[in-house]
Amino acid sequence: MTENPHVSGSYWLQTAPGGPHPALQEDLDVDVAVIGAGIAGLSTAWGLVRAGRSVAVLEAGRIAAGVTGHTTAKVTALHSLIYDKLRRTRGPEGARLYARSQSEAIEHAAAIVDELGIDCDWERRSAYTYACDAGRVDELRAEAAAAEEAGLPAAFVTETGLPFPVAGAVRVTGQAQFHPRKYLLALADDLVARGGRIFEHTTVHGLDEGTPCRLSTGAGPTVTARDVVVATHYPIFDRALLFTRLSPRRELVVAGTIEAERDPDGMYITPDENTRSVRTAPHGTDGGRRLIVITGEHFTPGTGDTRDRFEHLTSWATEHFPGIDLTHAWATQDNDPTDTVPMVGPLHPGARHTYVATGFAGWGMTGGIMAGRLLTAQITGEECAWSELYDPRRLRTAVREAPSFLRTQAEVARHFVGDRLKPAPPVDALPPGEGSVVRVGGHRLAVYRDDDGALHAVSARCTHLGCLVSFNAAERAWECPCHGSRFDTDGKVIQGPATRPLERRDI
Repeated sequence: MTENPHVSGSYWLQTAPGGPHPALQEDLDVDVAVIGAGIAGLSTAWGLVRAGRSVAVLEAGRIAAGVTGHTTAKVTALHSLIYDKLRRTRGPEGARLYARSQSEAIEHAAAIVDELGIDCDWERRSAYTYACDAGRVDELRAEAAAAEEAGLPAAFVTETGLPFPVAGAVRVTGQAQFHPRKYLLALADDLVARGGRIFEHTTVHGLDEGTPCRLSTGAGPTVTARDVVVATHYPIFDRALLFTRLSPRRELVVAGTIEAERDPDGMYITPDENTRSVRTAPHGTDGGRRLIVITGEHFTPGTGDTRDRFEHLTSWATEHFPGIDLTHAWATQDNDPTDTVPMVGPLHPGARHTYVATGFAGWGMTGGIMAGRLLTAQITGEECAWSELYDPRRLRTAVREAPSFLRTQAEVARHFVGDRLKPAPPVDALPPGEGSVVRVGGHRLAVYRDDDGALHAVSARCTHLGCLVSFNAAERAWECPCHGSRFDTDGKVIQGPATRPLERRDI
């Protein structure tokens, strides 16, 4: 048994590496350009190609290898405790539209799996939101009632397949889980077969919202498109200031094998203990073992000791599933919208041909599939019943979201100012494998000492909006606590919204 697994990488990426796609080498003219090749971007591109549009997908890294490649991969309309809140903030009809849009996303994915014959470990499972604290039973009962009222096959239960007792749970039947990489690689293959184009290692830096739109890339070529979709998880273009309504968080994942007869037979999440999520997946070919995926330990990027958090999650896994053979550990990142609902639709109030998909709050599988259907409908001129619910320009919830909005901005301000006042340790005290923000000649530098003792120094100012980065020792990355941008030890962008690397510095 592995007591403290290192960050070995995503199981999904390791078991479905996929083939490469070329980088953009010359100017291009298409009907639609989609920026970002996660589940939202690829689902949108696939839908538009099927609708007869010429489409180019532009991905800064590799397709389905960012947040989508590090997900827990639950395909469910039960999103922890959301329906009772939606019933109060959006009314019963808003809750019903949310449930309908997410449920239809599940069935849409199931139909694609069948149509394309995708071998992606698609399994139907019930989803549970549970609590071990008896003090939360009333909250769970209210959520079950609200989810049922919204149209989901929901019920309050006290028995689950977990190997420990719970005080209660909301159960929704007929949900699903899958291997996200296998699903999306097949979707990408079909997209290309139908004439769509995918370009990897192509970073978009500029957007001109003319008629048509024009995108500039780091490599030089430009893309001309009638419509542009920004599906980069956190928007790299934010002319509506959506970053003020998004709060980034990271969460950790450990995975390992258990005997098939110990499968808890469901997808589980609890808001307790800084969130714990559990699901399983097929493992091997003999059916004798199952992979169990456990997620939790939410935190703001760039804060605290991630190694300690991995130890907490590992301890929880081994305590609740004795004998688990942990084989993988990785981390993922989500963006929480201040008013609960994702933002999918026109990029800003004046937008005519630019669209965005963001704010999925940890439920990006159904959210991304839903976004693909919604954006395809909007770009092709079709009606969609839940367009208003997800509209990024929505104003009617501004008063309701004000407390969450103010908390988010206060946290950003605290990091922007407070991180500059922290004492800086001396460079000489930095051990191998560690990094820290230090002061050299009056400037803040992000300095990392590699295992051989060599120093790597870059500017500590995030290239997005200038907050100071902090070092994540478990993943050996620089992270921005304000908006979640991440960089490797040499300053290269790992994750946006930043599109430019941290500038190299000499020590």
